[in-house]
Amino acid sequence: MAGAPDSSAVRIVEVAPRDGLQNHSRAFTTEAKIAFVDALSRSGLPAIEVTSFVNPRAVPLMADAVDVMTGIQRRPGIRYLALVPNEKGLERAIGCGVNSVAIFASASETFSQRNINCTIAESLVRFAPVLERARTERLWVRGYISMAFSCPFEGEIDPQGAARLAKSLLEMGCAEICLADTIGTATTDQVTGTLEAVLAVVPVDQMALHMHDTYGRAVDNIDIAYEAGIRVFDSAAGGLGGCPFAPGASGNLATERLVGHLDQRDIPHGVDRDAVRQATEALLATPAP
Repeated sequence: MAGAPDSSAVRIVEVAPRDGLQNHSRAFTTEAKIAFVDALSRSGLPAIEVTSFVNPRAVPLMADAVDVMTGIQRRPGIRYLALVPNEKGLERAIGCGVNSVAIFASASETFSQRNINCTIAESLVRFAPVLERARTERLWVRGYISMAFSCPFEGEIDPQGAARLAKSLLEMGCAEICLADTIGTATTDQVTGTLEAVLAVVPVDQMALHMHDTYGRAVDNIDIAYEAGIRVFDSAAGGLGGCPFAPGASGNLATERLVGHLDQRDIPHGVDRDAVRQATEALLATPAP
């Protein structure tokens, strides 16, 4: 009989194919994206966010979502995620055989209005039918909370506001709640305070953290979350990415940096850092379409 999972092990969610490329300075061919995901799949990563089924006019670099999702070689044991903003996006994802999806809300009213043109409360109403359909289809759902710590328009976010939103998403059917430091300005005190509020209403084994490394504080904040019991962390190969709708969102935490940090702390993760680096180098060496 297999032993119990290592409670100290971290699960890394690779977001470069989606969050990393949606705002890149150049476009990549569909073939290059597929090869990138396939190479990352061989690195030991347990979860990869592949693409986003958003309106192509809003995010042109994700216009080939269907072709990418149907073109990758899905390996057993790896969760392949796709971001879906609404019922239409979910329908397209289901048509590609996606079994794990992510939705995104914001803890900032201003950013919610600027990003998805509705209030936080209205966004939850919009997500209700998406989550209901996901439940019917037996899909695993992750709920992102962007601007969970601070916002370029509103400043520091009230931890209780983030906690209320996290609780709502959990009750609506999200299997995992991911707090995102979208612009990378979160301090260790902010992370401590927000996690204290959110973990009062969300089980620690259903929590994840998505940190940007704008000011080099990402791994310090991850250490705080790890000590709080969180074991799921997002990162992007090569540090690619950033939100196209958030001023100052200059880049995700690099997977290579996260892996190196975990190695220094002797925290198991199962990811081959060289394989991740090689996947990124191969992608960036491809000619533009």
